[in-house]
Amino acid sequence: MDPASVPDVDPVSRGGAADHSVVDFSLGSNPEHPSGLAGVYESVLSTSRRYSLDDHSEFRVAAAEYVGCKPDEVVPAAGAIEALRLALGVTVSPGDTVATPEPCCGEYGREIELQGGTQVRAPRDEFLRTVDPEDHATVILGHPSHPTGEAYPTDELRAFLTECQWADTPVIVDESFLGFTRLPSTAGLDGVITLRSVTNVFGVPSLRAGFAAATGELYDKLSRARCTWVLSSPAVEVATYCLKQDEFLEATRDRTERERSRVTAELEVLGYETHSSDGPFVLFRADDVDSVLRETRRRGFALRDARCYRTFDSHVRMTLRRPHENDDLLDVLAEVG
Repeated sequence: MDPASVPDVDPVSRGGAADHSVVDFSLGSNPEHPSGLAGVYESVLSTSRRYSLDDHSEFRVAAAEYVGCKPDEVVPAAGAIEALRLALGVTVSPGDTVATPEPCCGEYGREIELQGGTQVRAPRDEFLRTVDPEDHATVILGHPSHPTGEAYPTDELRAFLTECQWADTPVIVDESFLGFTRLPSTAGLDGVITLRSVTNVFGVPSLRAGFAAATGELYDKLSRARCTWVLSSPAVEVATYCLKQDEFLEATRDRTERERSRVTAELEVLGYETHSSDGPFVLFRADDVDSVLRETRRRGFALRDARCYRTFDSHVRMTLRRPHENDDLLDVLAEVG
């Protein structure tokens, strides 16, 4: 397939405001980052002057401990999207179908089409009950879902993964935002390719570091197909450091839980209809999306226009930030809603 014939990802789904003078609620990234990062960047400057070893052993150990799998089940990648392309490259052939929930991020469809596959959508709320894995080459799940922030109940998810394993249909589970929660990872389960971003939860989205985790034949395929030196030495060192910051993670999860509950309640008091979430997002309905986006931007806040996601025609998404920043945005939403 000619890549030029594949529609580009909707610009809003890339995330991030180019204007750094605004407070960015559109980017799905932690507003905080671990202390000591500047020193790590400084210390690894010299390593960028030479090639590093390609096994990334320390990174693999840290990644495995982070998600609860074995180091020899970790495949380094330059972020979750690169890991997604790698996963689809070893599971999808031209003419295959891939089941995805709806709504989901635009990158899923783009990467499926680049492999010559066809995206088959099913409503997220009914996905685990209605999708027959035998009908598809592979299945992609967002856990938590993007853009709603909903996670699948653990028991229902595990039962579906078992069904897929019986059907010999690999499942790609995008856990890019699972680090904001205390939910268990799917990493290390047979028949599953787990995608992880190191950058979102640690507040360094431009680092471009992540990994896939898989077992058995799926791991062998991923390992053979991955690019050599896919991560730079600075990215490896910084990502490895971040993955070991347990106290930072716990503080982030505590703040996310508190702010999600508080912000959701405040939005509902203001008359906004909110969507349930387990992650760092709050999705809400607005009577006039254009007005909300325009007025919040004029006041110095960037929100995500969720109308780019199929099935949402009047929704806005905000990423949870620090309490005072969330309060400032709520004050503006009280005026423009």
